[in-house]
Amino acid sequence: MKLLIDTTYLLPAIGISVKNLPRDAPIKLIQRGHQVSISDIIIFELSAKGAKQITAGTLPAERVTRGIRAIVYDEAIERIPVYDTPILLTAFKLRSMLSDFIDCLILSSAINQCDALVTEDNDIQNLKRNKEFSDLLTTKNPKFKIQTLTETL
Repeated sequence: MKLLIDTTYLLPAIGISVKNLPRDAPIKLIQRGHQVSISDIIIFELSAKGAKQITAGTLPAERVTRGIRAIVYDEAIERIPVYDTPILLTAFKLRSMLSDFIDCLILSSAINQCDALVTEDNDIQNLKRNKEFSDLLTTKNPKFKIQTLTETL
């Protein structure tokens, strides 16, 4: 299955641990035969979260840059550009359903290019019960799923 993974699963790569999630989630997904993708906006989001930790003095800048390079140059991880017209148009529609536009871009990238989005984000998970969202999927990608890591593994 072609999966787009959310930023949360990549935080350990830049030195930020996430409680109750395995540090090697992307590797586990790849080992299970899934094609792992990320939206380019995730690189920005990782940089922003890393910058916050660097400023607080809890993370060295070298750790963040090394992790981002590892993700960007990993040939097993496909990067999806956010500037493609279908992705932007879908993100604009999602904006009425989600308050965070970065999440709209991530979800739109997944809808337009993948079979599923793997995320722990409650706002995105709640869209599974949203009629407007269901209608959007019917026209864009009827088999698309939003899943947690546990559901995917």
